This record gives sequence, C-alpha cells and structure tokens, in this order.
Amino acid sequence: MIKNIIFDFGDIFIDLDKPATARAMEKFGFEHLTPELDTIFKDYEKGLISSPNFLEKVSAFFPKATQNELIDAWNAILKDFPDSRLEFVEKLAKESHYRLFLLSNTNDIHIEYVKQYMGREKFSRFKKAFETFHLSYEMGMRKPDAEIFEFVLNADNLVASETLFVDDSKENTDTASNLGIHVWNLQVGKEEITQLKSRL
Repeated sequence: MIKNIIFDFGDIFIDLDKPATARAMEKFGFEHLTPELDTIFKDYEKGLISSPNFLEKVSAFFPKATQNELIDAWNAILKDFPDSRLEFVEKLAKESHYRLFLLSNTNDIHIEYVKQYMGREKFSRFKKAFETFHLSYEMGMRKPDAEIFEFVLNADNLVASETLFVDDSKENTDTASNLGIHVWNLQVGKEEITQLKSRL
C-alpha cells in the first residue's frame, strides 16, 4: 500500500524546454555539451560550487556573453507552472492520505528564478504542500545516484515498498525502482501529474 509520494519538480509541476539553454547559448559559440561543461553543470546541481563561481567558470567558455546573458540563457529552460498543478498538490496535501515529498535536481539560480516567476506567495503555497522539500544543490547529491534516494528514505523514515516516486526521467525512476520504490515514469505531453490517483 502506498503511503508516501516523492515528486520530481521539472516537467512534473513546472514545464521545461530542455534544449532552450543550448539554443540561447548558440549565439555565444555553444555547439555541444563538452565533458568539462557537463561536470560544471553537475557540480552546480550538487551545490559543490557557488552561483558566482559557476558563472565565472561558464564565462571562461563563453567570453562574449555577459553575466546577465548567461543567467537568462540558463533560466530559458524554465517555462509555465499551471495553477491546476498547484491546486492539485494542495488538495492532495489537504486530504492527508499520503505523506508528500519533493526531490529535485536543481540549483540556486533556477530556484530564485522560480520564486520570482511564481511570486513568493505561490511558491510558499507550493512548498507547504510537502513535508520535506529536497533540492539537490542543498543536499550535495543528485539523481540518478542511488545515494540521494537512500538519503531521502532514511531522513524521512520511509519504507521503499510503501513509497511512489514520480519523475519524467527513466534513468531516475530506474534507480528508484532498483531500491524497491514504486515508480511512475511520467511521459511528458502524454500524461499529467493531475492523473496521479489513477496510478495509485
């Protein structure tokens, strides 16, 4: 029996345009994701480097871009957060049938942008729907590494077999499934988080 639900954030609640940052950076000379840039991005998601340090490192690859242009390109991935999804998770929390948690690979610049885009009041409403708000850059870990799921299970005292994890990335849901967690690999554009109850 499912007692706990762990939700991803991007493309579950907030819509993403995943290639948008790469498109925005093309005018500054971006061609493809190099191993060096990939390491910087992942280290930033783990909170291993600060936002100023992150921007400094990325600037070294794209000297033509100003810091504000880099920030705008970095945030280009973030799109709409439909009110229907906010109202859905608030209603789910109010019903108190399940313990609700968020687990997101994200970073400081993205979260600050989301707070401004949604408005502090709406963002606060969203955060209050969850018992714990797990953000990768505050944890020093990121999905799909097993350690982040093990941390959440231990920190929130969850039994894997009583927990459902919802994420749009199969890589992430595969790791969770291997740990005995029930999963829903949500198909973006075909399925909606508001259909959750039909999956329980």
